[in-house]
Amino acid sequence: MIRIAIKFTFLLLAAIAALVLWQRAQLAVFALVRIDPLPDTRALIAEERYAEAADHLGFFMAFEYVNNDPDAQALEREIAAKRAGLRYQTGKLAEGVLAGTSDEPIGQAAGVITDFLVIGDLRDLALQGVHLARGEETDGVLVALSTIGLIATGAQMASGGATVASAGAAAPAVAVSTAAKSSIALLKTARKLGALPPWLGRSLVASAKTARETRSLAAVTDVLADTRALLQARGGFKLLSKTTSAASLKRMASFTASFGPQSATLYRIGGELVVDAASRAGKLGKDAVPLAATFGRGGLRVLDNLGALRFAKYSARASKVAYKGDAARLVARWLIRIPDWVLLTIALVAVAACIPWRALSRLGVRPNGGRAEPPARATTLSQS
Repeated sequence: MIRIAIKFTFLLLAAIAALVLWQRAQLAVFALVRIDPLPDTRALIAEERYAEAADHLGFFMAFEYVNNDPDAQALEREIAAKRAGLRYQTGKLAEGVLAGTSDEPIGQAAGVITDFLVIGDLRDLALQGVHLARGEETDGVLVALSTIGLIATGAQMASGGATVASAGAAAPAVAVSTAAKSSIALLKTARKLGALPPWLGRSLVASAKTARETRSLAAVTDVLADTRALLQARGGFKLLSKTTSAASLKRMASFTASFGPQSATLYRIGGELVVDAASRAGKLGKDAVPLAATFGRGGLRVLDNLGALRFAKYSARASKVAYKGDAARLVARWLIRIPDWVLLTIALVAVAACIPWRALSRLGVRPNGGRAEPPARATTLSQS
């Protein structure tokens, strides 16, 4: 009886090992835990970062496991009511006009408009002049941006006059200088928000010197174009702050072009991992990246390993058995950490332990599959 129980245990071990090897991909998805966005959203509200809180919660509200939650619905209404308030909107508008900074569209628009006009460049140069006269530290980057802005304004006015004189032939030059002014306004806002990375500040200071000497924007055209593409997306200022070089800026601009208003929240969740995934969005599937991001960085890694179709299929299955709770997920996490070679060894040893080697030996079958030789018969020597 004990021998049968032992063999049954070995067979069970072999079956479990084989099942884990076969269903490793499914277990990897089942081991994932979806992000609860409510704690982070409440933390942002406590810091009065309502626009960011709305973006963060709004990303997750696109998924059923959050948008059916009454607490999430109530929090979304609370944020919307706060942002719609007249006092709040007036304050954000004043931020944009007076300081050129805001985290809300109305304030950002006001800041960009004032910076887009020549008055914004003159205002910032005057403020930096006051700091200099008082012996206070001046912002070289803002001075550089205002200098480039004045050059762009001059080019804009010159090309505008040329457009009239040439019956529209100089219109492309007007478009270039206007786009440059828009980018400079956005960069000034980024600087005031503390979102301008050091590498870009150094580059702009050097470019301003070149632009002042040549009276041309050629030195900054590419950077300004990539900056405009990035900063026009919601949350673009935070994304700009994460760039480390011109190549990184171009990559981040491409990322925001793919995911638009979801970009900032996706980056908050996945960091550079989600930017890498976005660069392969054509292969992985654009819709699969946000879905995987709801499981955090682990979900993005599993998506990269499985591909979009298998990930979507397995995650749908996992959601159907979610009622089994954390214990089942803990078991799944433990199982997927076991190396394949260990599972294979367990399966082979368990199967080998269940083979009736003694019975096979009596039948004349060797363990290696050969036929046992019959025992030699004793021979008697005939006496001569």
